[in-house]
Amino acid sequence: MSTLAFLPLDLQHPHLVIVDGSKLVRRVLTGMLAKTLPNAVITECESAEQVKSLLLTQPVHLLITSLVLPDMDGSDLAAFAREKSTQSYFPIIVVSAEVQERLAQRTISPHVTDYFDKTWGMEALASFIKGYIAPEEEVGGQVLYVEDSRVVAAATIRMMKKHGLGVQHAVSVEDALVMLDQPNETPPDIILSDVYLKGELTGMDLLKILRQDREVSKKQLPIVVMTGDSDPRNQKQLIQLGANDLVQKPIEERLLITKLLFQLRMARKGQMPAA
Repeated sequence: MSTLAFLPLDLQHPHLVIVDGSKLVRRVLTGMLAKTLPNAVITECESAEQVKSLLLTQPVHLLITSLVLPDMDGSDLAAFAREKSTQSYFPIIVVSAEVQERLAQRTISPHVTDYFDKTWGMEALASFIKGYIAPEEEVGGQVLYVEDSRVVAAATIRMMKKHGLGVQHAVSVEDALVMLDQPNETPPDIILSDVYLKGELTGMDLLKILRQDREVSKKQLPIVVMTGDSDPRNQKQLIQLGANDLVQKPIEERLLITKLLFQLRMARKGQMPAA
């Protein structure tokens, strides 16, 4: 697990930085966030150069940047923030209409905490950002969690239950499929699965069975896959097989919970891509 710690949040006045070359985009997102997080301090920047100066002089709790900036790529800005900022680790979210393509190609910078597809809209983005600053515990939901390590499972289950999520635990894909087929079981709202598991079937097989054989869409049942595999080809394959999102192992609690709650919210609002 990473030893980096998030900057302790000033829950009364968290500092959010929005970086986008479009004044209109900045204004719209600021307006949305002002409604969603009324106590937040929001700084707008139109260029990476402005952010560089700010990072060296002020604490930042979350940075939201467009992938394409007038003077620098958003991924390069994230790298600068990680290397030059003297403060503790803070989330960096990249916003772009190219996210799905980059996600499939796994070309998002390792310095980026998370990414957001701009085509989902500003309201969804504001909700996504709120997940990092003030997670909505009441979102709730039932998670089918597939993990063969009981030590890892125990720690991750505690994380999820702490945030109001119900958990059904399966140690293999075979067991998970049996649970899904039980008519008296509460159906899961989302699946969280490791890739490499005990038994003959893997997390990739689970994706194939649900997305291809059973034709269960991303909107019907979101699937978040945990992987310690850094090979871009294998990560790309998981996305192509129908994973809604990936979580890199070792698991960081805030990132995992934010991703799960966001997928649950989007599925319930009908805003998840159906493919």
